[in-house]
Amino acid sequence: MLWPGLAHWVAAVFLCRVASAQYTSDQCSWRGSGLTHESHSRDVEQVYLRCSQGSLEWLYPTGALIVNLRPNTEPTSGASPGLHACIKPQTDSRGSHLYLERAGQLRLLMSETEQAHGRVQCFSLTEGALFIEAVGQQDISKRITVFQYELVASHGPGAHLYPHLNTGTASCTPCTDDQILMAVCTSDFAGRGSIRGVDTPSSSDHSSVAVMLSRLFHQKSGVFSWGGARGKGWSGRLNTPLRCWLQPREKGEFLFTGAVRFGEAWLGCSPHYRHFLKLYRTALETGSNPCHMNMDTD
Repeated sequence: MLWPGLAHWVAAVFLCRVASAQYTSDQCSWRGSGLTHESHSRDVEQVYLRCSQGSLEWLYPTGALIVNLRPNTEPTSGASPGLHACIKPQTDSRGSHLYLERAGQLRLLMSETEQAHGRVQCFSLTEGALFIEAVGQQDISKRITVFQYELVASHGPGAHLYPHLNTGTASCTPCTDDQILMAVCTSDFAGRGSIRGVDTPSSSDHSSVAVMLSRLFHQKSGVFSWGGARGKGWSGRLNTPLRCWLQPREKGEFLFTGAVRFGEAWLGCSPHYRHFLKLYRTALETGSNPCHMNMDTD
């Protein structure tokens, strides 16, 4: 469907396909200003981002941007059918509407008002390029469009950790033994600990699980923090979709694994620790363990 009032962009898209944005940019992130072509309010600039994650910051938006998201391992001809992009705008993001553009057709992805909620929106790269249209304003001095993006394979490792991906997969299916052994090696964090509480904000689509770790095998992005000299271990919070409800009264220790998405930790495989320990020791005996971990004190 071609949205009313946007027909003038269609011609501009094809006429300006070869134009390149002369802004601050690397392979992962882009930062630019609409003031550089304010007199050409219908200019369409091309932006190419070739990383699995990054950000875009457009100060004083005017005209439009076409953002081409591709990983640097992706062939130049077309996008992988299973590859999705997830966009998370900042709550103070203003000045533009976000669309998907394909073959001259524009489909609204996120309005300026919707961006203020800061919710993640995902789409398949086969649906088109990200088209960012500046909203007409007399005063653009306080208008800045800012968002983060991440690329994920819809059926690849960790896809279930994106609750906003509508892939039809069962996100809460318990991990298999092989998945547990792989998760402790490849996840963004892995630790041994217990559940301290579960909070569910009334307006949220996920729960926040407070955990305390007696042992932290590895982490990135500082998900867990040490309790200090008087602390009993590492503490942190893990998100999980509402449909994957964890009961705080569940006793015992667990293996917590997962991924960090947009700066937040999402829970992945989380079996009882005694079950994981049995799996790992059996894998060591048979030589089938995917990685080595120091379990001397367990």
